[in-house]
Amino acid sequence: MVRVSGSTTVNPVVVVAAAVLRDELGLTIRVDTLGGSSGGIAALALVVSGDAWEGGVLTVQGNYEESLAGGRDDCNCGYTDPRDKHFADLSYRYTAEHTSVAFKTWMGSLPRRRRLSVGHRELLLIHGSPRRTNEFLFHSTTPVSFLEVLLDQERAAGLLCTHTGLHWHRRLPTGRDVVNVGLIARPANNGDTAVWYALLEDRGENLGVELVRPPYDHHSLATEMRCELLPQEFVDTILSGWWTTCLEILPARERAHSRY
Repeated sequence: MVRVSGSTTVNPVVVVAAAVLRDELGLTIRVDTLGGSSGGIAALALVVSGDAWEGGVLTVQGNYEESLAGGRDDCNCGYTDPRDKHFADLSYRYTAEHTSVAFKTWMGSLPRRRRLSVGHRELLLIHGSPRRTNEFLFHSTTPVSFLEVLLDQERAAGLLCTHTGLHWHRRLPTGRDVVNVGLIARPANNGDTAVWYALLEDRGENLGVELVRPPYDHHSLATEMRCELLPQEFVDTILSGWWTTCLEILPARERAHSRY
């Protein structure tokens, strides 16, 4: 089995919980793949980064890694709405100020894509899309025909992405799979405080895909965020399961399920 997640190092509490869950289930994890964006709560992320750095975890660059390594003034998240950009800038500035030069350099050394074999299938791992690191592939606005073309162009049997923060899995008419593996950094904007990652398994004719909710103490994370003096809007999301920021990027169908 392979565990794939987005933005893992943002949430050290849930990283520990996921490891406990893995051990309790007796899973044999061949490789852990983080989906990029290892900023967010940088002072906390650094606690985990040592393990990721030294422990053989395979990681791809997301927009945060690109921006931090390149010394950019913004996260290049892809937001266009002023309020979305305001809160994205708050998060990014905090991260940039609390992330060491050595860690930023390491981020810049990461590849923007990887290929991973699960059984006889070669899967492409990227942060946003094969076309652009910060492209949002939402379930409601990403046509099947477009995904088939992407996989044809990449000569891949499947695509694993993140960036949107909303997990989904689609099996295409050709039998190939596209999985937004979700985030293990914040809830999925559905009123559930859980976070998500994907478990992949070779099941012969099909790729086994399970979207998993690891248990974790979100109250402890909220306390740590308050200690770091992060905006209350960020804390409220962790405690409620509803996004309070960066909502304007959502397509109509995804936005309709939001509280705010």
